[in-house]
Amino acid sequence: MSQPNVVIQTKDFDVSSEIAALRAGDGRVGAVCSFIGTVRDRNGPAAAGSVRAMELEHYPGMTEKAIAQMIDAALQRFDILGARVIHRVGVLQPQDQIVLVVVSSAHRGESFQACEFLMDYLKTQAPFWKKETTPDGAHWVDARVQDDAALARWGIDAGNAQ
Repeated sequence: MSQPNVVIQTKDFDVSSEIAALRAGDGRVGAVCSFIGTVRDRNGPAAAGSVRAMELEHYPGMTEKAIAQMIDAALQRFDILGARVIHRVGVLQPQDQIVLVVVSSAHRGESFQACEFLMDYLKTQAPFWKKETTPDGAHWVDARVQDDAALARWGIDAGNAQ
């Protein structure tokens, strides 16, 4: 039984296990590219320690479907063999791992591009809601960093993005 290529979970993830699972039994794999995002202790130019905790929420089913569609787009756009996204939700602390994107391919170039493509999508379009706890209290912020240039690089119009 193969693993799902999108997982939303509260628990931490083990990077080496996830990479091994993606490339297991596939002798065509010559490259694996991964991105690990962690929770920062600041938001933007704010002083260190200004973010004490972050809480992420999502709609189960909707978020997985949206990310799976972007993985499908990456599989069509790039010569890759597989991709996996793990994203954590719940209450997280600074330095916690929050997201893992892993892409396998025969050669490194396609793997790097697909990994960056998926991360640009996650940062700009994925349906997550974020609450930050700071010394001034807790407040909701837009979890999506609108970066039209990141989307335009891939030929995606921000107004029509999923």
